Amino acid sequence: MPLLLAALLTAAVVPDDKPAQARWSDQAIPESIRAMLDAALAGGNDGEINTIVKLARTADPASGDAVLKIAQDWRADREKQRRAVIMDAGFLHLWRGRLEVGGFLTTGNSDTSGLSAVADLSREGLRWRHKLRGQIDYQSNLGVTTREHYMASYEPNFKIDDRAYVYGQAQYESDRFLGFYDRASASVGAGYSAIKSPSLTLDLELGPAFRYTNFTDANRTSELATRGSLDVAWRITNALSVRETASAYVQRVNSTISTKTALNAKLLGPLSAQLSYNVQYESDPPLGSVSTDTTTRASLVYAF
Repeated sequence: MPLLLAALLTAAVVPDDKPAQARWSDQAIPESIRAMLDAALAGGNDGEINTIVKLARTADPASGDAVLKIAQDWRADREKQRRAVIMDAGFLHLWRGRLEVGGFLTTGNSDTSGLSAVADLSREGLRWRHKLRGQIDYQSNLGVTTREHYMASYEPNFKIDDRAYVYGQAQYESDRFLGFYDRASASVGAGYSAIKSPSLTLDLELGPAFRYTNFTDANRTSELATRGSLDVAWRITNALSVRETASAYVQRVNSTISTKTALNAKLLGPLSAQLSYNVQYESDPPLGSVSTDTTTRASLVYAF
């Protein structure tokens, strides 16, 4: 940063016999400033562009407006191209996601170690956002299954504006060690991106839900519930990030609270290593099952 400011100041004080008004009447930009701005535009780094525009306007106010106008035109053109790509793409295109494969250690209803796999997919449209998630945890010792958890969910979001949205969610789970063979839920509600910055995001959701549960003790329930969720992602550095997700279904019989804390460190290209800790609490599990399960995972993650 000091070197950049020095370069800009040097460019701004180069002697010139012309009066300032005549010199900048055509909004000319010093070559050194224009070179740094062009390099930032070519790299597509919005943070670097903001820094150069700010320092350029400080070091050389006479051409500052011209520098700002170039940056604004670049952003407008990039947004126009982004919207055109989204409008021309089919539903099967523009999906982004991550695949996670690793091991886990559980305590509670089952004290075992084994393998897990998680797939997260998302697609950002102009007005719609789609999220898909699937997860499998499985362990078998000497032909006896000691851990078996399956989960799949789909969540469409309709964007009201840059922060507020309406969501719908459908989810299926199966985990007999937590006390249920099948659990299906559906929810609709409101979501809001309370924090939205390059390094920190916070999304909140709240709405009514309906849940059907087939317990391992042969009881079945179909109940209305209230669903709430929280999703916090903090990029500490370009290579290190932390994410905290939590959700709760509050109902008359067997409310559920689930949290996950994940630390992710980039390794090479799209590959990263992740250490996560998950807690799931069932307020009224069947006889023979405990209320709280924990899962610790060490995983290799591939992002695309």
